[in-house]
Amino acid sequence: MTSLLERLSAERNRRFVGRGRELELFQKAITSPELPFQILQVCGPGGVGKTTLMQQFLRFSEQYKIPSVYVEARNIEAAPESFISTLHSLIGLKESDSLLHVLADKKERNIILIDTYEAIAQLDEWLRERFLPYLSSNTLIVIAGRNPPLSPWCSDPGWQALMHTVPLGNLSAEESQIYLRTRGIPSTQHRAILDFTHGHPLALSLVAEVFAQAKEIPFQAESAPNIVKTLLERFIKEVPTPAHRRALEACAVVRLTTEASLNQILALPQNASVGEVHALEDTLNIHNLFEWLRGLSFIESGQWGLFPHDLAREVLIADLRWRNPELYTELHHQARQYYSKRLGQTQGAEKHRVLLDYIFLHRDNSDIRSSFTWSEQSSLVTDSLRESDQTALLKMVTEYEGEESAKIADHWLQRQPQNVIVFRDSHSEPAGFAMMVELHTATVEDLSVDQGAIASWQYLQTHAPLRANEGATIFRFWMARDTYQFVSPTQSLIFINFVQYFQKTSALAYTFLPCAQADTWAAMLNYFDLTRLPEADFTIGGRCYGVYGHDWRIVSPTAWKEILARKEVGTAVESLDRTPVSEPMLVLSQSEFVEALQNVLRNFSRLDALQNNPLVRSRSVYEVLSGLVEEQAATKASLSKRVKALQQLVKQAAESLQSSPRDQKLYRAIYRTYLNPAPTQEQAAELLDLPFSTYRRHLKAGVMRLADILWQREIS
Repeated sequence: MTSLLERLSAERNRRFVGRGRELELFQKAITSPELPFQILQVCGPGGVGKTTLMQQFLRFSEQYKIPSVYVEARNIEAAPESFISTLHSLIGLKESDSLLHVLADKKERNIILIDTYEAIAQLDEWLRERFLPYLSSNTLIVIAGRNPPLSPWCSDPGWQALMHTVPLGNLSAEESQIYLRTRGIPSTQHRAILDFTHGHPLALSLVAEVFAQAKEIPFQAESAPNIVKTLLERFIKEVPTPAHRRALEACAVVRLTTEASLNQILALPQNASVGEVHALEDTLNIHNLFEWLRGLSFIESGQWGLFPHDLAREVLIADLRWRNPELYTELHHQARQYYSKRLGQTQGAEKHRVLLDYIFLHRDNSDIRSSFTWSEQSSLVTDSLRESDQTALLKMVTEYEGEESAKIADHWLQRQPQNVIVFRDSHSEPAGFAMMVELHTATVEDLSVDQGAIASWQYLQTHAPLRANEGATIFRFWMARDTYQFVSPTQSLIFINFVQYFQKTSALAYTFLPCAQADTWAAMLNYFDLTRLPEADFTIGGRCYGVYGHDWRIVSPTAWKEILARKEVGTAVESLDRTPVSEPMLVLSQSEFVEALQNVLRNFSRLDALQNNPLVRSRSVYEVLSGLVEEQAATKASLSKRVKALQQLVKQAAESLQSSPRDQKLYRAIYRTYLNPAPTQEQAAELLDLPFSTYRRHLKAGVMRLADILWQREIS
């Protein structure tokens, strides 16, 4: 009689299709007299079949009677001691045996398979430098993970010669059809299924499971909502209550789910119906809901919370957006409120995680999704600059940007060390850094050594001059040790820190972000309301850098967050504080502002004259408009409405002078001269019963007082 294990193995083998080249490569390697490579790296996105392929590798090892061990990395702690202990146990060593000595002394061929490598990514350097090199040359190490090998594997000439990388993609159309035939799917359905799944192994498996249970379901592209529903039911055959379904949907919307976040996100909306309130209140036990989520087969547990498998998340969100878009929007709103509150309560690494959670709400946008890594990033620590870091940081700059840039970086390290943040790996070594150079505090001599800083400073002088007490910053250098400015956990954390910087830096008027490959980041940075500034581009050491910028006087951090909030669920939105392109908001100097106000007063009742006044395009006018109409309509208001808003703004500011006995005389002079003017200033003085010289003094002081009130409102 065959054992259950044998039957399981046989079924897995029967349903396994494709991957012929990968299996042939592995077979030739393990049967060669000398291993052609020591490391076999298998990489590919979630659900693409890495684990299934690793199980086939394990089966081949057993067929050829080659000792092998299989390590599921997600089940171990990302620490050297845990990794060694796991291998020690899997190999069956005695407690007194030394794992490294045993592995180093291996005379026969043996194989170590490490699956879900991204779960222990922080051990990469330790494995590469301190563990793997000391194994026997008869040992083949197979590593499977979502990410390709990091740069040190590829740049080291030794590992280059001893490593082979296999990117794993979707199955081909032929392989997918073979799989569908083995699952008994009617051939008439194959084309539609392939169009829907594109050969994604996990999606194929789920669709095949649906057909195994209900073969009469037609598979057509136009019936995608029904297919999503069916796939969803494959994940969750039974949902005990509406509250459980709401919890599952909330888990799909956010990056990581904890009991605290679940409690906030599931708070009953104010517009909930009586039936919804009664149905949810009876079952809204957050702890029980969290534990139920935790027990679902497609929900994974990480260090900081729960998260669904990638494909499960996509299916859940697609179903919710189609079935109940209002609820989808409400869940986003609740999550955003929770993260906004948490941002004010957290510091350091925890704040960075909350910011990443906040940005994750925008992953519906493909440009945002592909520009961040959404892993927990627990191995990276954000720190300030240490004196011992300088050599490592300058080495990074030299490697990626050349010696000339390294000299510039060295200059700023000496001049503004407080504005450098360093991202440290598990060994406290710099894994990347970012340098924020304050242009407004730099001397002329400082700027003269850096063409990048000069270009941004000249842009400010020409297009957006700083006003008194305002600052501007260029995120001058930013890079990861292994991946430079490409998408990586370090790059994602750098962007998170940029967001934190402009949110917490007071009086920040302008920020500049230079990119080595500006076009690569265009879609993502435009989404985040950063504008491409070709005038600020610069070249150093033969390398060109494209610059993006943002004027925080035009779109403030608060308004910026509101803009992004409406973009979360795919709604097209105009920047809150922007006028149409033909008339951008103006940022005036104080002297220009005062001159424009004097013009407003002289022409207060002449609407035609006020239409050309710069203040109709000021921030203060749009703030008045946003209080009168919906915020989205404020920037689209007609010119006549903006003129009326300007009149209202000036009138209210003038009337505020009446609240102070000291300023009442100033208000009366303004009132009789501009708001309700006498025919001449002499007659105004007579109406106020003042000598003309006193009246003129009061009027001048009143205009200056009014200008100060309105200026403070404009720049606050």
